[in-house]
Amino acid sequence: MSDSRKAQLNDWVNGQLRQLLELGSVDIELTTVSGDASFRRYFRAQLPEQSFIAVDAPPTNENSELFVEVADYLRDAGVKSPKVFAKNYSDGFLLIEDFGDRLYLPRLLALQAGGLDAISEYQVESLYKDAIRALIKIQSSVDKKRLAPYNREKLRTEMQLFEDWFCEQYLGLDLSTTERDLISSTFAFLEEAALGQAEVAVHRDYHSRNLLILDEAKFPEGSGPGIIDFQDAMAGAYSYDLVSLLRDCYIRWSPDLVESLALHYFELASATGLVEGASVSQFLRDFDLMGLQRNFKVMGIFSRLCIRDNKPQYLADIPLVIQYFLEVASQYEEMAVFLDWFETKVLTAAKTKLNLEL
Repeated sequence: MSDSRKAQLNDWVNGQLRQLLELGSVDIELTTVSGDASFRRYFRAQLPEQSFIAVDAPPTNENSELFVEVADYLRDAGVKSPKVFAKNYSDGFLLIEDFGDRLYLPRLLALQAGGLDAISEYQVESLYKDAIRALIKIQSSVDKKRLAPYNREKLRTEMQLFEDWFCEQYLGLDLSTTERDLISSTFAFLEEAALGQAEVAVHRDYHSRNLLILDEAKFPEGSGPGIIDFQDAMAGAYSYDLVSLLRDCYIRWSPDLVESLALHYFELASATGLVEGASVSQFLRDFDLMGLQRNFKVMGIFSRLCIRDNKPQYLADIPLVIQYFLEVASQYEEMAVFLDWFETKVLTAAKTKLNLEL
């Protein structure tokens, strides 16, 4: 994305703010907030009493119309997604509500680094329970029929990134026909597990980098995180967002804490009728197997971000994803043959490339 796009966005934002705020003149220089794993960029338009976020989402790569639609669905469900004040679909520009900079991740890392005593553990659990309550609202209130289906083809396309980008492109593995068949049959097993779950609206990237702690003075209408990066929402398995949240690619918690929070979700979801008839054991199996599908996807995406998009910083997050994969896959007999191959061939290569210490 060129600086000319930022200049164009800057001019558009100033024009929109003049109309929105009914000011004679506005001359604001946008400041960079962040980019992300997509082609979007975010900038802040700071006024003396108020601030806004300007979004640069090139229309050849990003769907701003879907962003606006899903933002509306989420707000209608009673969770905090940013209001959209102005939109220019042809250029890929949006002017949206500013939720601030207090992402979950830095706060969670700070609490974790301090060592979890009773107070800090309570604070961690409170943040996650807020996120889980918001997730329940999304799943129970957003009409899944408005969203594209998270179907077998989509699940397979995502997992295929593991074979294409992690194994072949990043690790440089030469895969035999037998190995490809093993990968394919493992993918099919995880597809069946996902498609057998209750279907709800799925954010698809519900984790600590996409949840914000909001300023209570600015957002007094109850607790709950600000939710962003939701434009890829689909209708899919109920456990997907939960495992994305609790087995986060960017921060790891003890298995006991993860299970405790997962069961907190299960209690709320059962009371809401989202997992009607499911036993605790079936729920935990759904949670685990959905996580394996996401692990495959993420190993591939992070490798592609490095190779194709020149974002090597994501490689640092692959070891944790591999750790999750090994721990969970080892608990399921159906994964035994694949796991043996993974440890023998993939992990051997990955240890060298990623300096793994597992």
